[in-house]
Amino acid sequence: MTDATDEQPGHQPVLRVVKGDLTPEELAALVAVVAARNAAAAHAAARTRPQIRSQWGHPARMARAPHRFGPDQWRRSAFGG
Repeated sequence: MTDATDEQPGHQPVLRVVKGDLTPEELAALVAVVAARNAAAAHAAARTRPQIRSQWGHPARMARAPHRFGPDQWRRSAFGG
């Protein structure tokens, strides 16, 4: 990996090899596996969000407003009010 002198102050590395000596190919494979697992976890979390339910078939919409008598109410009855 990198030396302590190469790191920026206040920057924490995402991965750190504490034992062994990895080749660049092994390190790339490790990063690919960790990235794939994080992407899969994010995708699963996005799928578990509750979806907004349409109010079209809600039972409260089946109740109609009472009919009001008066001039021109037959025309206004189609607009719910």
